[in-house]
Amino acid sequence: MTVPPHARGYEGFTGRIGRTIDDSIPAWPEAPSATPGSPNIVVVLIDDMGFSDIGPFGSEIDTPNLDRLADSGVRLTNYHTTPLCSPSRAALLTGVNPHRAGYGFVANADPGFPGLRLELSDDTQTLPEILRSSGYATYAVGKWHLVRDANLRPGAGRDSWPTQRGFDRYYGSLEGLNSFFHPNQLVSDNSVVDVEEYPEGYYLTDDLTDKAVSYIKDLRAHEPDKPFFLYFAHVAMHGPLQAKESDIAKYRGRYAQGWDAVRQSRFASQLAQGLFPEGTEQAPRNVEPGYDVPEWDSLTSAQQSRFAKYMEVYAAMVDSVDQSVGRILDTIDDLGELDNTIVVFTSDNGGTAEGGPEGTRSYFAEFARVPDPEWIGDVPHDESLIGSAKLGVHYPRGWGQASNTPFRFYKGQSFAGGVRVPFVLSWPEGLRKQAGDNGVRDQFAYVTDLTPTLLSLAGVTPPTERKGLPVKTFDGVDASALLRDRAAISTHTEQYTEMVGNRGFYRDGWKLLALHPGANVDDPQWQLFDVRTDPTETHNVADRYPEKVAELAAAWDDSAWANTVFPLATPAGLFTRRPAEEALARPVRILAGTPTLERYRSSKLITFRDFDIRVELGGSAGYTPGDEGVLVAHGDVQGGYLLYVENGNLVFGVNSYGQYTAVDAGPVPAGARTIEVSAVVVPRLRWDFTIRVDGTDAAQLLGQVQLVGMAPWTGISVGVDARGPVSWDLRERRGPFRYTGDLTSVTYSPGPVGVPPAAVRAIEREAEFTAD
Repeated sequence: MTVPPHARGYEGFTGRIGRTIDDSIPAWPEAPSATPGSPNIVVVLIDDMGFSDIGPFGSEIDTPNLDRLADSGVRLTNYHTTPLCSPSRAALLTGVNPHRAGYGFVANADPGFPGLRLELSDDTQTLPEILRSSGYATYAVGKWHLVRDANLRPGAGRDSWPTQRGFDRYYGSLEGLNSFFHPNQLVSDNSVVDVEEYPEGYYLTDDLTDKAVSYIKDLRAHEPDKPFFLYFAHVAMHGPLQAKESDIAKYRGRYAQGWDAVRQSRFASQLAQGLFPEGTEQAPRNVEPGYDVPEWDSLTSAQQSRFAKYMEVYAAMVDSVDQSVGRILDTIDDLGELDNTIVVFTSDNGGTAEGGPEGTRSYFAEFARVPDPEWIGDVPHDESLIGSAKLGVHYPRGWGQASNTPFRFYKGQSFAGGVRVPFVLSWPEGLRKQAGDNGVRDQFAYVTDLTPTLLSLAGVTPPTERKGLPVKTFDGVDASALLRDRAAISTHTEQYTEMVGNRGFYRDGWKLLALHPGANVDDPQWQLFDVRTDPTETHNVADRYPEKVAELAAAWDDSAWANTVFPLATPAGLFTRRPAEEALARPVRILAGTPTLERYRSSKLITFRDFDIRVELGGSAGYTPGDEGVLVAHGDVQGGYLLYVENGNLVFGVNSYGQYTAVDAGPVPAGARTIEVSAVVVPRLRWDFTIRVDGTDAAQLLGQVQLVGMAPWTGISVGVDARGPVSWDLRERRGPFRYTGDLTSVTYSPGPVGVPPAAVRAIEREAEFTAD
């Protein structure tokens, strides 16, 4: 084509523009394109799984698919993460230390300091953003927990949502945990999935796996050569512990031996597999108050029977995760791409002590014990229901200690039990092991190393800017050398850690550690360990090496300033919320047909306070005999309340963490216009409820345990009991029981907070750790 002399260009356009299309030269922008042969990348992240819970790290639980990965890949036995979930996820996906990334705590607070921003900033780039800019398709399924809870509602900022942070598609739970049979809310891309009732046989891990498989198949049907990054962040193993009966049955009777025997068996397997050098000692049982675990043989037979059942469910969930991994691997194998796929399997932190000393019927029930330690409404409970959809249990902390074999302490602490987790990486085509290499690596590695390492293996260079801003540089290092060579030297030579005063500093084989001392968050009682010879942190040598303690304590301080760790968090400071959140506790009128309110928004209307609910019945005649169904419901089987009409009678029910109580307020008069429920805070963390019809008292339900912490877990529904049922019996009889009459609206009018501030702070502190 001859370009006429009068042709011109437009800024940024690489072709030429004439007066007509016939005398112009077209040009198209080049889409990002990956280097031919680039590997797929799959990162499988588990929640609250300890070091020893899978076969390649000593477990008796059947994990054939993870065994398969370990056989073809490498195992990092000295890989560290942070003690809690959101910080670990931020560090994993950015390569930046958690406080620098803004996640010095879980995304369920808002203290107002740089290291506790709890949202990803514009100058922090993520692994999927980098890979997408290099031609990768990017998918995420499962738990996200990198959005502040106040920003989960419609109309709030979504800058930290998955599809705004580099993922093409997302499906899962933005929260820190969820029910496996009745998730409170699922999100697809940027929209809440409209679910009134989950289908029979629904199980969250299967749902997430179905979606992950569909993403991969869909891509390959359209793009045969484009590499993909799949981030599969399981909601398991976080409480509540729930599993399919078919998986639980496999482990019936397997844990009657108790946690002491399981710890010994797992440690023996770890030594036999070469995960630790000969002479390594297993840490003794935790004995510190609040962390302590009794000898199994000291328990009663009834306790042993019930405690063993909790672990059967936990094992079934691990088995389910392994099945999920197998389905992903099989899908990629069917496409002929498994050899050129990097697969990573790891955990966000160690096993937890959140179930308390005896386990719990409801994962949220422990919070009600804080102001009322003598409340015994949680245990004992029906053992046959443990692990089922009817309960939201968690195991006693003795099993958390077994999960963390051979280490001390749990999730939330900076000792190895909280931060040293399994890590498996397989890439058959790119990481071929030499003869005699068992794949075990004992060099120090940290969660921030994963992003730079994966980018190095894939041959991807990260951008230097994001949204016109210079991006934060990686704190992690490229650890690919030690993946290839078991004799390589780790270049990650020092690392701080801090979580609500629990802190530590690693340098060249020395580890300085301190538990939160109590009242004074800045008074660490340092312990020193030479983890080259004492990997289980059993022998405190601080008295022998005071100069090393001083050196590492000073290094921790310098690193803390450099990484925006200060100010150190106290419980009162952590749970300060920005003043703008007060608007979430204003009265709200919810019209019939409104989608289920988001969980955090709903909780602000009732938690720790008096509140009134006013139901307006519409139509020309008000209530019409024969109309029935749920008027308003808030919560699910783990805690909630609901108001409904059945067979002409008005019923109000409260589910106190799995214990359901209801009162029949009698027949609803024809023509009734308003039905009201008033809740008044009374001592010992209780509510007194009064039900009125057209202003006349109809019934009372007194002394009901308040729903606090993270309960009610499912938000407010008008005209239906959506998603998880508040009353299991009602769900079995009537399903979600949508109201058949003319329902205009439900109005919530929050009253004053009636629980003492000290009790509120104590409960919120426990709840935020649990939310992780």
